[in-house]
Amino acid sequence: MSNYINGNNSGFLTPGSPSRVTKSVNAGPNVQQSPRKKKVMYSDRYIPSRTGVDLQAAFSLSANELISSSSSLSLRPDSASSSADLEFRKEEEANRTFSTVLKNELFGDNIPNSGSSLSLQSSDLMNKSSRGQSLEDETQITPPRSSSDNHLPTPNVMMTPRHNRNLFSFQSPNRSRPTSSSIENDLYSLSPVRGDSQKLLLSPTKKNRFISKVPFRVLDAPELVDDFYLNLLDWGSRDILGVGLGSSVYLWNAESGSVEKLLDLSSNRDSVTSLSWIGAGTHIAVGTRSGAVQIWDVATSKCTRSMNGHTQRVSSLAWNEHILSSGSKDRKILNRDVRQPQHYMEVLQYHNQEVCGLKWNVEENKLASGGNDNKMYVWDGAMNTQPLHKFEHSAAIKALSWSPHQRGVLASGGGTNDRRIKIWNTLNGNKLSDVDTGSQVCNLTWSVNSVELVSTHGYSKNQIMVWKYPQMSQVASLTGHSYRVLYLSLSPDGRTIVTGSGDETLRFWNVFEKNKNESAQQSVLLDAFMQLR
Repeated sequence: MSNYINGNNSGFLTPGSPSRVTKSVNAGPNVQQSPRKKKVMYSDRYIPSRTGVDLQAAFSLSANELISSSSSLSLRPDSASSSADLEFRKEEEANRTFSTVLKNELFGDNIPNSGSSLSLQSSDLMNKSSRGQSLEDETQITPPRSSSDNHLPTPNVMMTPRHNRNLFSFQSPNRSRPTSSSIENDLYSLSPVRGDSQKLLLSPTKKNRFISKVPFRVLDAPELVDDFYLNLLDWGSRDILGVGLGSSVYLWNAESGSVEKLLDLSSNRDSVTSLSWIGAGTHIAVGTRSGAVQIWDVATSKCTRSMNGHTQRVSSLAWNEHILSSGSKDRKILNRDVRQPQHYMEVLQYHNQEVCGLKWNVEENKLASGGNDNKMYVWDGAMNTQPLHKFEHSAAIKALSWSPHQRGVLASGGGTNDRRIKIWNTLNGNKLSDVDTGSQVCNLTWSVNSVELVSTHGYSKNQIMVWKYPQMSQVASLTGHSYRVLYLSLSPDGRTIVTGSGDETLRFWNVFEKNKNESAQQSVLLDAFMQLR
């Protein structure tokens, strides 16, 4: 096992000016009247003129255009690349900044509270005019009142609509008294925009999350079988990665980088079909093609126990403390208590095809099983032979993962004829989400540091996808394997994933960030005190 290391084009925004037609004065019959038209130059964004146009109404219309354009851009397929998503988020942020600066430049400190209310009121007036009601019937003469008790007539009469008296009347900006610092900034600033707008434009932007599309480590994995139903990769809690290659199991130490062979079944003409670490990371269970299940002590590199019960290959294994469950091609699930002398205590037989997916929820004591019969069952761990729930896909279900963030939430993925990721609430049996990924779903795992989900895929894109839950929006799409990404495991710190494929390589990806809620290391004095106790 060898190791080899592997927008928007923003320009200067100038306010547009309306077209102007110069008409000649009636100077006589010999003078030709030829109007000269000034060519209108438009930029990529519409900025309303300050002359003869109500700025609040015009801005509400331009804001609606920006909102509609951004909403239409947000309806993009999930299969787009992560680079396109990053550019899309940058474009949305630029649009929001432009809208804020434009509002600030047009209205100053008198910024309208809601553009939607203005648009609703203007549409109400348009509806009334379409029903035959004139705006003159909806207006009233309101002379301004003086400070004295006697109301003196004044020639300045304001015509205001009854429903919206400020819509068609220009309001001058109600600026507060400028301070000396703001006057000094405006005097010596070379920018045509206001000082507060400059602060907004020069303020630091929020950094978008970056996920490298290149694996930081690649390991050779010769004889890694290209079989959808097997589970040949698992990362233990002691930072040791176990991988089944042909008839052997190899252990890779992530801390030291060393590789050692744990076992070899070639003498028995057998091969490895599944493996799983116990929670403590001290022992590893190995399923074989002959139907046997072996438990190996990693510290001594010895087989401590071998258990029978299956008549065909063991495709899946899952631990729940001292309970080991095994799923086989003989359609059975055997629950074994490794502390007891019996080889198994309980038989669960509801699947009609090979059991290729098994996952325990240790906190809730529930077992999820997926099979080649397109069915998934949820079992109560209290030795109940009747399933609690039955869920279905339209293809084989191998990808299973329990959420560490929400109680009873289970994710499942279907094979080539299904290509969907479904999220279930096992407390009431409801389906929470259903997403078409476009390709065969081989594995699923939840992040322990963030509410995100990783899926690996086969036909036809062979990609690795990161999803944001509960929106199920795509965060990143990683490619690199030339065959189906059949195997997936998460590191103990929750920051790295390792993927295995039929191209006989293992690839390590930095996908998740460090847990922000992770407690700091204890002081030396407190650590010594705990040891003394």
